Amino acid sequence: MWWISREWAEMSSFKGFPAGKLKQTPVPDQVFCELLPAIDHLGELKLTCYVFWRLNRMEGDFRCLRRSDLARDKRFMAGMGTTPEQAELVLDEALQRAVERGTLLKVSLPGADAQETVYFLNSPRGRAALRAILKGEWRPEAGANPPPDLAEDFPNIFELYESHIGPLTPMIAEALREAEELYPPAWIRDAFRIAVENNVRNWRYIAAILKRWQSEGRDERKDREDAEKTRRRYVEGEYADYIEH
Repeated sequence: MWWISREWAEMSSFKGFPAGKLKQTPVPDQVFCELLPAIDHLGELKLTCYVFWRLNRMEGDFRCLRRSDLARDKRFMAGMGTTPEQAELVLDEALQRAVERGTLLKVSLPGADAQETVYFLNSPRGRAALRAILKGEWRPEAGANPPPDLAEDFPNIFELYESHIGPLTPMIAEALREAEELYPPAWIRDAFRIAVENNVRNWRYIAAILKRWQSEGRDERKDREDAEKTRRRYVEGEYADYIEH
């Protein structure tokens, strides 16, 4: 059962903000000046912060969230209740409170089986999107702009290095910053995972994997090989010079 997971238990203790450049989420001053003093429900507060983060990482002029988008984010939902059932109830109450407060705008879209509820931030763009839907001029396409979830945004390259290799040095931090600019986050996480699985905790080795993927492309079939084949491919083969035995 994913709810009481080891990953979540380890994440419950915050280890502080890491070194290096961090992603930022812009939040209007009205959140602190008007909404924060008025919100007296923890679920609504979490939802409000989460909506700003998630919409900021989506693309397009009109950005919206479905209830199903929220409920599918396991890391977010794990913080909404001690059980999945309780988290679902808290989510529904938080959404209702946010709509009643005016933070979110809600509209129901008729579907093949049942109506689907879509939520917009109560911003100029959100209000424009709502008017377009009500006039029949626009409709959000399901799955056209899948929003990220918290698990996809965590951890960053500096946290991965400190967790799996060791303390940061100025030289390593600069190399990590350059890699963060060059490679997709998923590649970086996978390269660290391969290093950990093969017990090769060395940045030069990880950097060599990333460079190979960039120049030749990723081979998903090989990435699914068993641990022993992967170890031979990376440790005894072309990357052997990068490994400290």
